[in-house]
Amino acid sequence: MIRAMLETDYEQVHSLWMSIKGFAIRSVDDSKEGVTRFLERNPGISVVAEEDGKIVGAILCGHDGRRGCLYHVCVDEKYRLKGIGKAMVVYCMEALKKEKINKVSLIAFTENDIGNAFWKEIGWTKREDLNYYDFVLNEENIVAFNKV
Repeated sequence: MIRAMLETDYEQVHSLWMSIKGFAIRSVDDSKEGVTRFLERNPGISVVAEEDGKIVGAILCGHDGRRGCLYHVCVDEKYRLKGIGKAMVVYCMEALKKEKINKVSLIAFTENDIGNAFWKEIGWTKREDLNYYDFVLNEENIVAFNKV
């Protein structure tokens, strides 16, 4: 069953994340408080796949009013190749379309061969024309940035 992710799903979703080889989460944004804040800002757009009461797949999905983004797309290894990932992506795309969002992106680690093969197979385009940059907003980094 594919359904909207709820705040009460956090413990199972976090356990799923921790079971995925090579998966990376951040302590603040991916904490229960961080995920709850994300779900409240983007109601009904994130998704879980559930089998026999167990969460076996999840996607955090949100938008900024212009572009959607998929985060932490994962399916339990024992449940892969059954269409669960694709069904969750379709759920998110339909939810974004209802919000009048016309473009969606995601980030996949270059070493994630399984994930990258999945995105290619379902027709997503790998961008080669841009660079992705990050900046962690904490007091130390902001002060250092301001001194530059």
